[in-house]
Amino acid sequence: MEKKVYSVDGKELRTITLDDSVFGLPVNDDVIYYAITNELANKRVGTACTKTRSEVHGSNNKPYKQKGTGNARRGDKKSPITVGGGTIFGPKPRDYSYSIPKKEKRLAMKSILSAHAQGDRIAVVEDFSIDSGKTKDLVKIINNFAKDERTVLILKDDDPKIKQAARNIKNVSFLAYNRLEAHTLFYGRKIIMLESAVKSLSEFYAEDKEAK
Repeated sequence: MEKKVYSVDGKELRTITLDDSVFGLPVNDDVIYYAITNELANKRVGTACTKTRSEVHGSNNKPYKQKGTGNARRGDKKSPITVGGGTIFGPKPRDYSYSIPKKEKRLAMKSILSAHAQGDRIAVVEDFSIDSGKTKDLVKIINNFAKDERTVLILKDDDPKIKQAARNIKNVSFLAYNRLEAHTLFYGRKIIMLESAVKSLSEFYAEDKEAK
């Protein structure tokens, strides 16, 4: 698949070949769903905690005698049916994280990249950095390719200057080519990839590497 490479000003410079084994696959909706669900589950904190009747503070004595009052039978004040009593089957701290097969996760990333490539939502831009670290300089570049839509920048390496410039921009996320996130990538409406990141990403997800 051929894609045009643009300058930071939005001008066409040359073309680049995208690896069909990464950007030209049939979109597998199932593995994309599994990868996104897995990421969201792994991010859950799992600290919700409720007290059972054995943990609620209070007396163990019956509030009134068993018979002769005309009221229903009642245990202690910590009963779950009493206001302020314990909780039945409430949440307890737990670990929601789990793992999925590595090949399945890689296929999900390639399926998402292929979907964006086939939908013409990928823009390949020459390598650049924001030496000033100022937000306005990065906004000027992004506006040449995407406006008021959720945008994902895929970098070759973690560039602290680009991160500094992008942290105040609404709806802009940045990912390194070897640490893609299915959820962020899937919901991006525009994918801006640095030229060097395209080459590194193609090598990282190449079929021959998976076979090793």
